[in-house]
Amino acid sequence: MADGFLLALQKGVRAALVADAGVSALISTRLYDEPPQNVTFPYARFGGIEPLAFDTDTAEGALVSFTIEVYSRSASGRVEAAQIAEAIKAALHRQESDVTVTGYTLVELIFETYSVTRDNEGRGYTAIVSLQAMLEAA
Repeated sequence: MADGFLLALQKGVRAALVADAGVSALISTRLYDEPPQNVTFPYARFGGIEPLAFDTDTAEGALVSFTIEVYSRSASGRVEAAQIAEAIKAALHRQESDVTVTGYTLVELIFETYSVTRDNEGRGYTAIVSLQAMLEAA
């Protein structure tokens, strides 16, 4: 069974971010769907992913809003989290040709915003990067 919009986009975004020199210099390949128990910081994980049907008369499509969460616990946690968020933005914003979404055409990939806040335990910082993708079935 082929992946739907959501999983196909997540796989394509992960591959693009892991291949990006700016992102990998900061988090290596530590971009997870669900991080392991004893995760190494800093790392990123996929947050919410919400596909919304966006069909035309001739094609099935989706407008997918998604977030990537960045976690840092270094002495420069806020700075590090913001640097990783900026690297994710640079790797993905309007970089449709760098993201392969198997079975779909990635029409548009847009950075929306990010925020950096102290985590609930007061031991680090979390950045939430919000993006939106428009996809059509290939």
